[in-house]
Amino acid sequence: MTVSPSDVTLSTLKPGEAAHVVALDSKHPLRRRLLELGFIRGAKVDVVRLAPMGDPVHLRLGNTDLALRAADLVGVTVRRS
Repeated sequence: MTVSPSDVTLSTLKPGEAAHVVALDSKHPLRRRLLELGFIRGAKVDVVRLAPMGDPVHLRLGNTDLALRAADLVGVTVRRS
């Protein structure tokens, strides 16, 4: 997958939306950890819900549920599915 102008950051998705990972920012401070968690190209990510104040974000990546800060999702580029 190559990045296209229609791709968005994971932080812009709303609960109930799903997308596939296209790219991770090479300068993202958590890049290595996100890759270890499964944020690899083509991986499907579902936004399950947001905390009452909007942070953290509950995500489902495969069979794994994660809660990540919204600020950490800005460096993850996805394509809506």
